[in-house]
Amino acid sequence: MTNWDKGILRSLLWPGGALLLAAIVILQAGAVAVAPSSVNFYYYAVFVAGVLLAWRFHSSRVMFMLLTLLLAQRAMEFFGDGKVSAHGPGRIAFEAVALLVPLNFIILSWARERGFTVEASAQRLGLLFFESVFVAVVCRPGAGTSPAFLRAELVSRSIFWWTRIPQLAWLALLGAMGILLRRFFVSRKPVESGMLWSLAAAFLGLQAGGVGRVASGYFATAGLALVSSIVETTYLLAYHDELTTLPARRAFNEATLRLQAPYAVAVVDIDHFKSFNDIYGHDTGDHVLRLVAGRFARVSGGGEVYRVGGEEFTILFPGKTAREVLPHVEVLRKAIEDSKFRVRGVPERRSVNRGVDRRAVSPKAATARKLAREATSGELSVTVSIGVAEPNARTREVEQVIQAADKALYRAKQGGRNRVEVAGTQQARSARRRRSIA
Repeated sequence: MTNWDKGILRSLLWPGGALLLAAIVILQAGAVAVAPSSVNFYYYAVFVAGVLLAWRFHSSRVMFMLLTLLLAQRAMEFFGDGKVSAHGPGRIAFEAVALLVPLNFIILSWARERGFTVEASAQRLGLLFFESVFVAVVCRPGAGTSPAFLRAELVSRSIFWWTRIPQLAWLALLGAMGILLRRFFVSRKPVESGMLWSLAAAFLGLQAGGVGRVASGYFATAGLALVSSIVETTYLLAYHDELTTLPARRAFNEATLRLQAPYAVAVVDIDHFKSFNDIYGHDTGDHVLRLVAGRFARVSGGGEVYRVGGEEFTILFPGKTAREVLPHVEVLRKAIEDSKFRVRGVPERRSVNRGVDRRAVSPKAATARKLAREATSGELSVTVSIGVAEPNARTREVEQVIQAADKALYRAKQGGRNRVEVAGTQQARSARRRRSIA
């Protein structure tokens, strides 16, 4: 499994999956004795803290998901008089909530984050108000059964003997989980992962009856999964590049403080990227940066990739020498060279022929013409140059090793680009030539 795959899996499971597992161990397995008062404190602390954090970080989607969970659990408590009901208003509220919660998660998963604007907030508050009125109407005093669609049986009842949750609600849950999982793999954002685990925790709370100590603990955990997604998002903004999702310069600077010999540093630069932006425009350039970053993140040999500048990336190889990492960076260079990237849309007006090609007199005219020709095919290719260095008698400090890798990268550029140069090899070749002449 590559670093890229491990990173995706870790983002999916942490922290939401870990929180839900801990809740199962504590609440369901009884590994730790938890008093009802402790669960109540946990419940209210999570929702109060969650609402405050969502407001502070302008996360309206998380805010309304927290309100959805809170209103859902309070409705079951109110209409069921604080206990699990097999019939009557309490059961009707349970069936309505079991369907509405996953539907709300589906709606909010597709909603664009717009902060707390009046228009967006009014729409979402209106939805919650409409649902609250619906639950109040169907749970009116004297009501014996819920509307038929809430308890519709899609398959034989004997298959669902083990659960209190209606079949239609299970169908909505599966649909919501599939949508949330797909959106996570598309965006790889903590909020999508938090929503996924929050919904799973909420349904464990419903399976526990919706009310009571265990159910309240699961609903609190559902809220905590959403709160943790805000914390994870804040961390990513501080330590990761928003465009490529790779660790950014701050993470790189901290990683260099932990380096101890032996280690190797590879500095990577996308060839002719400025010309590429001039031809295709920055939007397409950003798209290709994301695709190339995906190739970088799959580097083998234990490399840790960082985006440290526009089209500049650095790969740290702790515990490896330059000779050991050379095959890995060569495989990376070749993989990028062989990759084809589909251009979205047509070239910008800067690449359109206006009769006289002003780039014809530029030293980079051949590159510009090559990129312009690729525009007509809808596909393009990019290459990278790489400089590799390791600490030695002359370069002991990390900053010196990085500078040596930068010089090796410069030689790779001067040597024709799309190649790997190792620091010190040129000096070694020069020394060998002097000895042979002598």
